[in-house]
Amino acid sequence: MHATGYRGRAWTIRQFAGFGNAKQTNERYKMILAEGGGGLSVAFDMPTLMGRDSDDPRALGEVGHCGVAVDTAADMDVLFSEIDLEATTTSMTISGPAVPVFCMYLVAAERQGADLGKLNGTLQTDIFKEYIAQKEWLFAPEPHLRLIGDLMEYCAEHIPAYKPISVSGYHIREAGSTAAQELAFTLADGFGYVELGLSRGLDIEQFAPGLSFFFDSHLDFFEEIAKFRAARRIWARWLRDVYGATTEKAQQLRFHTQTAGVSLTAQQPDNNITRTAIEALAAVLGGTQSLHTNALDEVLALPSAKAAQIALRTQQLIMEETGVMNVADPLGGSWYVEALTDEMERQAEEIFTRIKDMSADGTMTAGILRGIEDGWFTGEIAEAAFVYQRALEKGDKKVVGVNTLTGTVPGEDPLEILRVSHEVEREQKAELAERRQARDDDAARAAVARMVEVGRTDENMLPAMLDAVRAEATLGEICDALRAEWGQYTEPARF
Repeated sequence: MHATGYRGRAWTIRQFAGFGNAKQTNERYKMILAEGGGGLSVAFDMPTLMGRDSDDPRALGEVGHCGVAVDTAADMDVLFSEIDLEATTTSMTISGPAVPVFCMYLVAAERQGADLGKLNGTLQTDIFKEYIAQKEWLFAPEPHLRLIGDLMEYCAEHIPAYKPISVSGYHIREAGSTAAQELAFTLADGFGYVELGLSRGLDIEQFAPGLSFFFDSHLDFFEEIAKFRAARRIWARWLRDVYGATTEKAQQLRFHTQTAGVSLTAQQPDNNITRTAIEALAAVLGGTQSLHTNALDEVLALPSAKAAQIALRTQQLIMEETGVMNVADPLGGSWYVEALTDEMERQAEEIFTRIKDMSADGTMTAGILRGIEDGWFTGEIAEAAFVYQRALEKGDKKVVGVNTLTGTVPGEDPLEILRVSHEVEREQKAELAERRQARDDDAARAAVARMVEVGRTDENMLPAMLDAVRAEATLGEICDALRAEWGQYTEPARF
């Protein structure tokens, strides 16, 4: 994104982490920051991702297992204890209940005494990719877009440095898409959020810089580099020529990268260190602004402390020892990379045309919504995943330790993985019960009811949601109230 590449500023080392309760995750964050991490990236557990409290019967057995459990603003207080939120960029990977979780983050920052206007970071919020790939939503698309529009307005007015949407291709690729599909589906979703901002009357020069992206970096080294290069070219051209952005800042594509989780193997897991290093180098040569490197044991469980440190050191080794930061664009002008970039761009444009052909009004948003409703996106990803799996099973696609070079190392010790104790769930539920007892229950319920009333108007919902969070309303109470108002969404069957 910068003319000087990484010579003026290195990418941000932003390791994705979260497990157990807020106290345990806080300790991991302090370790990451002390070891050279440049920012935080919060992983939430499945109940939180689905807008459920830890004591919800549907949360049984899931609390703290794939991320940190967050039920109220008090959990956020603990999660960021002794971490200066005003001085630390914080990314949160959550989409369905992203807005109430963001409100909890703001309240935690308030309680620290932070100037909210100076907060910086990224909220994923990308609901399109949930319907396309990850399948973690609360409502139908329209109410989610209402909340996202309110979030965009609120951040533009009150927290200008904070990026309210991280448009995610990572989950699309992890679901089985090709690199070209990841590129095209992700940017199409980004165009949809541009159209949402414009429909709200927001200034594109102001809100476009608040849109960021999140890509996967897979093992086809040069293809991945070309994908990142093509993404920047396409985004700049469409923002300028289609949506009318005139400033360079509004046309720039900002993106975070995570190495490919689906490339990791349970067989011969030490090989994952090499896979991750290659993928990380592709991201760096592709110009990423921040990077997460997966841990070698992440295919089996949440990373152990040792594996997390190796993943962190992988980035630092690339940064400090390889010399790739000395040149702004080391692969610029390579005939192969330039040709691949052109080809990735061509394939993406073909997919954009197919999406817009599904649109009733010529907008990208209408095409995306129709593609979701018809199951077109999931069908395209499923076909790509089938082609890959067939190549793997036939042996045309080689994966070391899986279908080639499958021997074991004599005397190799079994991998010790991180296990989250069932005590975490028991303690989290007890803590939540105590908070409900200690709060002003009438005030909390009244604040949630007021939030629902605001949702029936054109008024921005964030101030009312913040009041509910300040009254210690739980995530489940807030989301259940909105589910009761807006209904739940069931994906249409596709055969």
